[in-house]
Amino acid sequence: MTQLFVSAPELAKAIRSIGTADFVPALLDFMRSVAPFRGAFVSRLSPSRLPEHVFDNVRAERRSVVVDRWLDRAWLLDPFVVSYLGGRFDPVMVLEEVAPDRFSQTDYYSIYYRSVRLKDELAVFVELPQSTLFFSLGRLIDEARFSRKDRARLLEAQPVIASLCEQHFNGQVAHNPQPERGTVSLEDLIQGVCEGLTNREIEIVQHLLRGHSSQSIALVLDLSPATVKVHRKNIYRKLGISSQSDLFSIFLQSVI
Repeated sequence: MTQLFVSAPELAKAIRSIGTADFVPALLDFMRSVAPFRGAFVSRLSPSRLPEHVFDNVRAERRSVVVDRWLDRAWLLDPFVVSYLGGRFDPVMVLEEVAPDRFSQTDYYSIYYRSVRLKDELAVFVELPQSTLFFSLGRLIDEARFSRKDRARLLEAQPVIASLCEQHFNGQVAHNPQPERGTVSLEDLIQGVCEGLTNREIEIVQHLLRGHSSQSIALVLDLSPATVKVHRKNIYRKLGISSQSDLFSIFLQSVI
């Protein structure tokens, strides 16, 4: 068991800021004292609603690329969100635990993720009564990846983080309830922009967009790799495209 190093001044600052506008920045300072990071993007997730922006420290000139693109449904391809929606998430997770086998070769990675300039990403989840807080913590391209020790330290600190969030956000909801927001699924989006596909082909398109190879899709859907390749060929023919990049372009045009 890793011995948790807690910065008493940062923790005290976070406690004092509960119920104020300074809470999330103060909480992130406490988390940063446990495991260093630079980028921070906090949102509320719910299986039945669109993600809600809570906080970010992105520079104003980069908000359209980093924040707005993600909120404009690119979150549907985020490996952490996919794990959350599938009910397969832990309180603290690093990107390599959730990314599909071809993640670094996907258009989502090259067009969106790399433009965010991240070297690595770590997620902290805090479950609240009506939603789950998703803390996306990033290290930039000139920094080292998150280590096992970083993950272990944040995992030990997570109950403290969760308790602070419960005190702040539960009171906030009671006094300032958020309006209901709509929802969208990747399956619905594909059905809307990729007409003529079968249910199985829509399943395969979802996995392709999220970065799975034909071999990985075959394992997930219990198909042979040859069958997946046939479906993939039929998908391209029906949509009048010739590559996975073209498929991602269809997705981008519908959300950005």
